[in-house]
Amino acid sequence: MNLSELVTGQEAYITRVKGNNGIKKRLNELGFIEGQRVKAIKAAPLKDPVEYEIMGYLLTIRKSDAATIEIDRSVPAGPAFRRAHQHNCHRRRAGDRWAGHHGRTNIINVALVGNPNCGKTTIYNYATRSKERVANYSGVTVAAREGRMCIGGYRINLIDLPGTYSLKAYSPEEMFVTDYLLHNKPDIVLNVVDAGNLERNLFLTTQLIDTGLKTVVALNMYDELTESKAKLDHKELGAMLGIPFIPTVGSKSKGLNELFKTIINIYEGTDETVRSVNLSYGREIDDAIVSVRTMMNGHLVNGNEGISRLTAIRLLEDDITGLFSVPPAIKDKIKTLAGNKRKQIESLLKNDLSSEIVNMRYGFIEGALAETYTPVKNRPVSMSQKIDRVLTHKVWGLPVFFGIIWFMFFATFRLGEIPMNGIENLFGWLSGLIHKSIPDGIAGSLLADGIVGGVGGVIVFLPNIIILFAFISLLEDSGYMARTAFLMDKVMHKTGLHGKSFIPLLMGFGCNVPAIMATRTIDSKRDRLITMFITPFMSCSARLPVYVLFISAFFPHYESLMLFAIYAIGILAALITAIILNKTIFRRTESPFVMELPPYRMPTLRSVGKHTWFKTSHFLKKMGTVILLASVIIWALGYFPRDNVIIGKYDTLITENKADKQQLESMKEKELLEQSYISRIGKFIEPVFEPLGFDWRMSVSILTGIMAKEVVVSSMGILYQAGDDAGNNNLTLVNRLRNSRETEGIPLSTYFGFLVFILLYFPCMGSLIAIKKETARYKWTIFSAVYPLLFAWLTAFFIHQAALIL
Repeated sequence: MNLSELVTGQEAYITRVKGNNGIKKRLNELGFIEGQRVKAIKAAPLKDPVEYEIMGYLLTIRKSDAATIEIDRSVPAGPAFRRAHQHNCHRRRAGDRWAGHHGRTNIINVALVGNPNCGKTTIYNYATRSKERVANYSGVTVAAREGRMCIGGYRINLIDLPGTYSLKAYSPEEMFVTDYLLHNKPDIVLNVVDAGNLERNLFLTTQLIDTGLKTVVALNMYDELTESKAKLDHKELGAMLGIPFIPTVGSKSKGLNELFKTIINIYEGTDETVRSVNLSYGREIDDAIVSVRTMMNGHLVNGNEGISRLTAIRLLEDDITGLFSVPPAIKDKIKTLAGNKRKQIESLLKNDLSSEIVNMRYGFIEGALAETYTPVKNRPVSMSQKIDRVLTHKVWGLPVFFGIIWFMFFATFRLGEIPMNGIENLFGWLSGLIHKSIPDGIAGSLLADGIVGGVGGVIVFLPNIIILFAFISLLEDSGYMARTAFLMDKVMHKTGLHGKSFIPLLMGFGCNVPAIMATRTIDSKRDRLITMFITPFMSCSARLPVYVLFISAFFPHYESLMLFAIYAIGILAALITAIILNKTIFRRTESPFVMELPPYRMPTLRSVGKHTWFKTSHFLKKMGTVILLASVIIWALGYFPRDNVIIGKYDTLITENKADKQQLESMKEKELLEQSYISRIGKFIEPVFEPLGFDWRMSVSILTGIMAKEVVVSSMGILYQAGDDAGNNNLTLVNRLRNSRETEGIPLSTYFGFLVFILLYFPCMGSLIAIKKETARYKWTIFSAVYPLLFAWLTAFFIHQAALIL
């Protein structure tokens, strides 16, 4: 039978993996190999994908992919990993001692490598005193980061590489990690593994052995292994593999000093465990590896050292990216040799070469762990499984998800309301104080209306933004973010994408830039591009001040519902765009969905606080740079030119009618604003937005918002200083907007259309730069700017016209 037919709660053993070569290799490397036990846990609420337990961890795949895996309910005879286990593991202890780096330099270059969610970045942060982002789902580290630490007279350069399951070129991140290791050849590789999931994590370790690079393994989260009552002789395991294994608990900084002392010992050549080890894949494959290495080593470009066994294996598996160090004239000869060897082996073994190598790797791991690891016989139901019974339940899973998102918006408004009002009153008082203390003129207007009115108009929403960031950090750190991909895969599948694309979209609620960068974890280039284009439709924190301002002013009785609706419209726009792109630019092809569900972890107050402050600090920096500069520019465009005729006329009237001074001042500023540069710009572009019901002030705010979405609020704060209530600094911007609507009779639907336009139009400059960097194509960057603008205009036009008809 096929795995897709396995009933929830049943177990079976894998007999064969079929399907296309790419997904087959990926499934093999994740543990779907002959003889491996697999258990069906449950299907998603929408019936697809399905969650399985294999090698002690949880993995989700679609039914269509599960149908390519053949299983047997009884234990199959002679699985491949048992054949591989016949190779005596004790022989792996033999090998040559490494001489070390005596007398070379006191700088050690260390590359951090490991599976996603293994705690690699946590160790990096401890060592370098860095504040890099750490979360409980794959794809957090989307580029290499370098930090330094000094210990024992050495300076250690730590390079934190993206999380990867394998040194294969399935995704840009995996390609980057592999090429970095083979090109740069760091002095030592620090392989971080999850001690609670050794069998799957050690697969990457076997590949690192084939690189020939000196390696040390950090058995991270070792406390979870000991608490489970399992036992591991890590010293014996290290002796077999020729690699030191050091127990660590990265989140509590336990074992890390010993880890880095071991790195120094390896570098100096004094560690007794370190040996040169060659894993055997059987005589036929080993001979083929030697043949390919011999030919390549004879034609290397000057300056290159001998190629690794891993490079030769990649060539035998038809991965030509391993030919980077070979002259072009020799490449065809090597490709021909590797191709002929591959055909001979596959004909002899009756199995494709990649699957056979994967089976042998897992066979070696199986044999090594059989002698050093004692698992828990009757493992109790884990806390993660108990939590998932509710959060991913077939009935309650989706309602709970939407309930969590709704509560996040509710708390953003309600919890942030009190401090927001306090900050707003503070800036109103400060503006009034400036007006009273400084005589009327450029300086007083710049300080009160430009800087305080512009920057202050945005910073009042800081409490709301902090609350939103805190909620997103909780979702990321707890492990729930990966569950959202599991819950939403069926919906994403209808658009031609898969659930993995939903994680960058959800990350976009915080900031679109890291969300766009996180698309690197998506294997398919087509899916990666589409996800990148639709991510800017997600309402980032920069737009939140605009939403809070307008919803507070015009929809005070439906705040949470309106905010939820705005975010939902963004998601809907993203899905519609994905469908359009699938039907036009990108022809739809089936993209497999394979994703690990990490165990839930309790977010710490320190971690959530660090993440929240890290994101908030970026917002505050923007306050003091981009938004401050934009506010001054907008104020200048609104203040100049000063028409002396208008000023003289109103000054005379004020002298004659002192009782009406405030009203006359208001009329003067309003008339001067009508003659200002910014008014001329607004009225010039107003015809473009008139079909949407927007006046010139809204039009100007849209234009200035291209710099940064928060500048929309700054513009409003400056433009609405002049009006019927000018001079009354006790009025907040919310009240000024309300009074303006009552005076001008603008319908509520227009403001709703304005919010939708701000949601959908032109991505911020940071997002466009990120898209250019990720795609390396100007055409995609231009498309990312033009398409959302057209989409936003048409949507706002439809809202306005529908409201007029109704």
